[in-house]
Amino acid sequence: MGNLEWIMPFNPKATFSFNQTPRDFIVKEEPLYDFSGKGEHLILKVRKKGLSTWEMINIFSNHLGISKRDIGYAGLKDKNALTIQHISLPKKFQKEVEAFSHSNIKILDSTYHDNKIRVGHLKGNHFDIRLKKVLGASKEKIDSTLNWIEKNGSPNYFGYQRFGVDGTNYLDGKKILDGELKIRDKKLSKFLISAYQSYLFNQWLSKRVELSRLIDEFAEVEVEKIFDLEKGSLEGVKSQGNFFKILRGDLLFHYPFGKIFFAEDLESESQRFLKQDISPTGLLAGKKVKLSKDVAFEIESRFLTKIDEIGSRRYAWIFPKEIKKSYIPQKAHYELSFFLPKGSYATVIIDFLKDY
Repeated sequence: MGNLEWIMPFNPKATFSFNQTPRDFIVKEEPLYDFSGKGEHLILKVRKKGLSTWEMINIFSNHLGISKRDIGYAGLKDKNALTIQHISLPKKFQKEVEAFSHSNIKILDSTYHDNKIRVGHLKGNHFDIRLKKVLGASKEKIDSTLNWIEKNGSPNYFGYQRFGVDGTNYLDGKKILDGELKIRDKKLSKFLISAYQSYLFNQWLSKRVELSRLIDEFAEVEVEKIFDLEKGSLEGVKSQGNFFKILRGDLLFHYPFGKIFFAEDLESESQRFLKQDISPTGLLAGKKVKLSKDVAFEIESRFLTKIDEIGSRRYAWIFPKEIKKSYIPQKAHYELSFFLPKGSYATVIIDFLKDY
């Protein structure tokens, strides 16, 4: 995933058990907008368990006798979880929906909207998670780490789900780009290439997290030597109050959404970052994507490769919200909940709690 040990390398690790099951892992989607209550699209609020979003769509498609393309969704949800999300389908299938029944899918509510739900049409997801076998110092360590995350935020790594069961499908993506592997299925080919894009992003983010940690420990000139950067490249970076350091030439997004712009005044932009008003971005390499500049590009370029797919920028650092926690000593259970913006992984937060 990423090198989180650079954030909190000397603290004792917390130990606990986490089973990604519908009982211990609940995901609730928050739509991007309120549905209008009228229109030609039927909006279903559905709860599923033990099914991926694609498997659920296949079930609806077969039951209704419609193409999967006619069913809209905002994001893919975990298979090994109890998840609640919205899907859309043509209003004319309402009677067939009323007769729908499945042991692992329940329709909780329905309404109407003018447009089909599109991928990305969500604010984010609420997570409810139960950790087990949390004893003694581990409870205190989890408390401490959550307090740190609440104050400082969290690195926005891609989770292990992005890289397949064995965690190596990004290698096939690289082979496709290098011309060493050909896959006729265009959808699968794009997925594998996106896994390679995600891998490069995680590698870049690990390097930037490493730089941020080192610059807290050593002088700027020493870190410049370690990273083989031109003298003076990191001037003014050490004084930033946030853990993740902004560099000259970074591309910043308003947070949690908004316009993109270059980092130029590190002092003022660092203050905005502390206030969670903006956040640095990392590169998902590809075509038609804006690149950073100056010292930020010097590091970014080391993870830049030619990819014949559309590229994008992704938040490097996120701020989990609505963090709530409860410890049940009789069962040694630690229950927590939080909200993450779309595209972020709750499993990254869990890894953070466990390993560092």
